[in-house]
Amino acid sequence: MAGRKSPWGSAGGSAGGSGGEGQPSGGSGDGADDGKASGEGPRNPWLPPASGNDGPRRSASIEDIFRARSKRGGGGGGSFPNFPFRPDGRSWAPWIVLGVIALWLLTTAVHRIGPQERGVVATFGKYSRELTPGTSLTLPWPVQTVTVRDVTSIRRDSIPEGEGERLMLTSDQNLVDLSYLVRWNIKDLKQYLFQIADPEKTVKEVAEAAMRQSIAEVSLNDAMGAGRAQIEQSTRLRMQQVLDAYKAGISIQGVEIKKTDPPAKVVDAFKEVLAAQQDAQSSINRAEAWAQQLTARAQGDAIAFDKVYSQYKLAPEVTKRRLYYETMERVLSKNNKVIIEAPGTIPYLPLPPQMTQPAPSASDSSASGGN
Repeated sequence: MAGRKSPWGSAGGSAGGSGGEGQPSGGSGDGADDGKASGEGPRNPWLPPASGNDGPRRSASIEDIFRARSKRGGGGGGSFPNFPFRPDGRSWAPWIVLGVIALWLLTTAVHRIGPQERGVVATFGKYSRELTPGTSLTLPWPVQTVTVRDVTSIRRDSIPEGEGERLMLTSDQNLVDLSYLVRWNIKDLKQYLFQIADPEKTVKEVAEAAMRQSIAEVSLNDAMGAGRAQIEQSTRLRMQQVLDAYKAGISIQGVEIKKTDPPAKVVDAFKEVLAAQQDAQSSINRAEAWAQQLTARAQGDAIAFDKVYSQYKLAPEVTKRRLYYETMERVLSKNNKVIIEAPGTIPYLPLPPQMTQPAPSASDSSASGGN
């Protein structure tokens, strides 16, 4: 520290202008200053001068240091900015604090509930009451909190999400790729919020379990055909029973099957089997239709025979002759032979073969005439 002046000054007069070791020549001015400091005590560098002269020196406390810094408006590390002042010289700080409190009360104590919504008030996390549509007042946060949910809109969950494959086993040991839609809404908001941890995830898991159970009770043909309505109804009932047992506060509005396809790896073979089954079913349908026609014809003949028999019992001879004539008429009408039993007539006249033969052409007639 040789050649430098200590900010604390010297304790006695030995540091005067005597030109000690390291003191430059001609340093009488410094010696005078040190002498003054020596007579009045060490100067504290952290305190500002009170006036033009240094005045008497004293040791400073921590309160004096912060008081001096606040008077100078210093923004050094840890100091707070000063609030602006009103025209009358007073601070705006009380009004700012009141505004923050009013905003806090307005946003946490006043609640507006829509027509399709319900709110649940919880006091320190415990259920307190339910809010109906309209404007309601509660204690501010964090004493009371309000959770608002839409309880009338229908929510839709698609299972599986996206284009994923969801294979299920049918009663005849076949796999089917099934996707479906579940529609539900909230019927009890208190149970919905406080009874189960994740209601939406619970609905999806219950839906998958109920659908697998319903598919396991039907065959593949029923799952892909006429049994889909029964599967949807049974799945909805099973889901509602499970959710009511959980006290989930959820109402299942319906289940809709969107797709029932065979697994992607066996889709070609499945199509061939399905085509063969359709051909077999069409053949069965044609055979049943033919059988129904024959049965109807036989029944008609039986009815006609009963009518003839009733007439036969009334007049046997007349009925026999009429039946004979009708039978001969039906048989001879399809025959090209005519037999007449009368004297002086030709018994056989082959007119139909002559009429069916083609007429001779002109060339044939000229050739026969030359011969």
